Amino acid sequence: MVTAGLVGVKAGRGFYEYEAGGAARGGEADGLGEPVPARAVRRIGVVGSGTMAVGIAEVCARSGYPTVLVARSELRAKEATAAVERSLERGVRRGKLAPGLLTESMDRLTAGRELRALGTCDLVVEAVAEDIDVKRAVFADLDRVCAPGAVLATSTSSLPVIECAMATRRPEDVIGMHFFNPAPVMRLVEVVHTVLTSKEALGTAHAVAAALGKRAVDCPDRAGFIVNALLFPYLNSAVAMVQEGWATAEHIDTVMAAGQGYPMGPLRLLDVIGLDVSLAIQRTLHGTFRDPALAPARHLERLVEAGHLGRKGGRGLHLHER
Repeated sequence: MVTAGLVGVKAGRGFYEYEAGGAARGGEADGLGEPVPARAVRRIGVVGSGTMAVGIAEVCARSGYPTVLVARSELRAKEATAAVERSLERGVRRGKLAPGLLTESMDRLTAGRELRALGTCDLVVEAVAEDIDVKRAVFADLDRVCAPGAVLATSTSSLPVIECAMATRRPEDVIGMHFFNPAPVMRLVEVVHTVLTSKEALGTAHAVAAALGKRAVDCPDRAGFIVNALLFPYLNSAVAMVQEGWATAEHIDTVMAAGQGYPMGPLRLLDVIGLDVSLAIQRTLHGTFRDPALAPARHLERLVEAGHLGRKGGRGLHLHER
């Protein structure tokens, strides 16, 4: 709230809104309220070219939206387009997608490096590196090129959405849309509202998530949101068990998959997420809540220092074929 300038009576808004004389008008500044009509979204933009950006772009194009992907170079834009096409081809080969959907989806997707291409988009999803300074710079640029009324969303998994919002002159239009990896498969989207997010932006995010075939869940702008605030202490504890020699990575994964019914064990899941991404999330949780139990396991830090980042690099807590 302080970051957003909601400092109380002297600003006219804090936990309550205030008249000029200091009388409270009532109502908490939490961004929630009755559902409202969503803004029309005809075209969606995606910023980034990594795994999440590619997955989100695929979901949007596959769901019928003309989709504009902007990468940091023409080469990365072409690589992202090729990655979307390969993913769609796998879906066709496995019988999960109709052959015609591949061509239709690729026809809806355009990619390049010019941010001004996002000027016609009604919703833009940022999916760049999990670094708040990088994200703030992107949002400042989006504020400059996007049309008034466009909803600007960040796909961050742990960083404060309000920091992205305050890099713009339209914080009421900024929201979090936390997709899960792999985005074409995972059905959940955490819709993260800040203390400044408007009801219309919130409604728009929900409407688009539904159109993409996702289940949207509201949550406030707090470190880890809901899923990662619950998930990462568990994952970190599993790494600590390996570090302390309690059990092998294989045994821990087997116990949680076979004994608890999880789709995969915690250490294989960390490899899928990426150990570098996982470490960044764990550090954010620890830095926010100052709970010693949330300090990243030293073994996780050592693996990242050694460049063992998980499945994407061929080696993490397990070995992976490339």
